[in-house]
Amino acid sequence: MPILLSCQGLTKAYDAHPLFEDLSFGIDADSRTGIIGPNGSGKSTLVRILAGLEAPDSGEVALASGTRLVYLPQRDVFPDGATALSALLAALPDGEEHEREFRAMRMLDGAGFGHTGNPTADKLVTEMSGGWRKRLAILCAFAREPDLLLADEPTNHLDLEGIWWLERLIADARFTVTVVSHDRFFLERVCTRVIEVNKLYPGGTFSSFGGYGTFLEKRAELVANQRKQQEVLDNQARREIAWLRSNPAAQMVKSKARIDRAGDMLDKLGQLKWRNNQTRRVDIDFTATGRRTNDLVVVDGVAKQLGGKPLFAEVELTLSPGMRLGVMGLNGSGKTTFLKVLCGLLPPDAGKVRLASNLKVVYFDQKRDSLDPNMLLRKALCHSGDTVTYRGRGMHIASWAKRFLFTPAQLDLEVGKLSGGEQARVLIADLMRKEADLLILDEPTNDLDIPSLEVLEQSLLEFPGAVLLVTHDRWLLERVSTDLLALDGEGGAFRIKDTAQWEDLAGRITAARSPSAVAASAKAAANPSQGLSKPERRELERMEQKIFDAESAVSSAEMVVNRAATDPIALERACADLAKAQSVVEKLYARWAELEAKAKG
Repeated sequence: MPILLSCQGLTKAYDAHPLFEDLSFGIDADSRTGIIGPNGSGKSTLVRILAGLEAPDSGEVALASGTRLVYLPQRDVFPDGATALSALLAALPDGEEHEREFRAMRMLDGAGFGHTGNPTADKLVTEMSGGWRKRLAILCAFAREPDLLLADEPTNHLDLEGIWWLERLIADARFTVTVVSHDRFFLERVCTRVIEVNKLYPGGTFSSFGGYGTFLEKRAELVANQRKQQEVLDNQARREIAWLRSNPAAQMVKSKARIDRAGDMLDKLGQLKWRNNQTRRVDIDFTATGRRTNDLVVVDGVAKQLGGKPLFAEVELTLSPGMRLGVMGLNGSGKTTFLKVLCGLLPPDAGKVRLASNLKVVYFDQKRDSLDPNMLLRKALCHSGDTVTYRGRGMHIASWAKRFLFTPAQLDLEVGKLSGGEQARVLIADLMRKEADLLILDEPTNDLDIPSLEVLEQSLLEFPGAVLLVTHDRWLLERVSTDLLALDGEGGAFRIKDTAQWEDLAGRITAARSPSAVAASAKAAANPSQGLSKPERRELERMEQKIFDAESAVSSAEMVVNRAATDPIALERACADLAKAQSVVEKLYARWAELEAKAKG
């Protein structure tokens, strides 16, 4: 397979601090390559160098002759006064005006512009949310018809619906794509190769063909071998040093070769130790109260509206110690409102929320309003003095800061000058000092690098209290959540078994909001005698929820079958229940198809 882009010996440093040194790799044609690495490893700088927008300190980049390269930066830039349509038209190749406008409108419709509640083609870019600006920037990059697209964190600001749309877009692309991303689920579904930039590896990078899961397996093998190699060299070096010290003849000329070998061995050992020490990670460990109350939060028929729009209704659930509830939903579906209702910060419009007596709640707010940008980091980490109290023990602020990867020199920086990932770590540090029965985390993964995400996951898995989690990070949701709840933004709240089931539901919701679906609905409403009867229309409107309830019953029945595997009598009964549940689902889908066909006439 031909190589579209290659780099040899790339080195880049800022303020005498090397980001990376002597990087060499190539990008194959028709590949989907993900570039990952810890914060500060220079991923964004590397991609800018590959795009020809920044010069390396040394090394060179070669682009295959005739290759059209398009760079999609993290921060989008549009002309003043641009609309979605005008920005996309400017990106499309020259041609007949009416054909270009038709193509642009079709692309915008495919991206969700003009659907119910979404921006229209003539909306000013300056009036759009970050997520819709990002969608438009991605469309413009694709419209330029590149041979190679270099995208820096393209999933930033996108909700789950937007990420699914981007995954489909890349899957259908007929050109080579290289992305910098910390979205592990995205990397798994999109990439055919993963490259990590990290000083842990010889040459500064490690490359693995396949998705992110394959990368994890191969990386674990390499790291284990590298640590084993260090252990072997360490033992050999100790023996050589002991020999040199104990044998007077070792100082004679005839032993010079052995002395030189020992020196080489110590040099290799020093390099290995240095590389193996590049795995510093933030140390996250939330503090639980140890409370054993079974019912921490009881939610009984809760409903909430916002501006007359129903967000969720008739929600029934109980949060107990060890339960980790992941909450999913499209933008505007009320996920943050749901969290605040459940912890008592907002009153429900209907139903009741009962909190256990003296319930201790720790809340991570995605808006980070609790952070004062003018406050020094040392004050943000320790509100008074230089001693931080954590789990009843004192710790010097420098040691506490080191736990979250801050250096002593950073302690006198203003919080507003820290990166997004560093600010997230400041908030997590503050939360860790507070005892909690219930952790409520609203988008805690924003700006965190993959090593920090892995530590956060492990901490949540080990936390003995209850967890309420809202995040676009599907990898985190799948690994951490014991239960999943999806909000459709129209009053529905569904228990689901995994993110794939939510993707299916969200796709149907989105399709129903398309201009063509809305027009068909309006036509049916204007002609009630045609198509479905009024009871049938009500039945169709409720069909999605019925199906998802039935599919949840199937999932529950499957779990019972698995648990009854060693009991023949219980297994027979469980299999019969599973067959009944599956039959209900099949009948509902058949009825749904019947109603849909009748509605279309």
